[in-house]
Amino acid sequence: MANEVTHTSTIELDGGYGEVKIADEVIAIIAGLAASEVKGVASMAGNATRDLIEKLGVKSLTKGVKVTVQDSEATVDMNVNLRYGFSVPETCSEIQEKVKTAIETMTGLHVTVVNIKIVSVVMDHEK
Repeated sequence: MANEVTHTSTIELDGGYGEVKIADEVIAIIAGLAASEVKGVASMAGNATRDLIEKLGVKSLTKGVKVTVQDSEATVDMNVNLRYGFSVPETCSEIQEKVKTAIETMTGLHVTVVNIKIVSVVMDHEK
């Protein structure tokens, strides 16, 4: 199997005994989990390949999330499926705030941008 190259970010700790590195995928997982906690978010939206992999039983916690880290600053791009009936501006604002807060609290990185692309609107089927 070929070696996969994973981009990591080094975090500076005051009085630390070594270096701490966080993979961009971990930051993407934090962002995806934070966004999925927002009322009105149906799910994160991935590409066709990820959707196929998920149907085969392998769930990706980074689905629909792209993170770029440079010089202790993170930018996040997210593809989101919203539930019908929720305000797009209010829901997106809450997603941005939750994602920013979660990443900054858990990693110490500064989040400069959280871009959200609404990919679809999902209707809840009442039974």
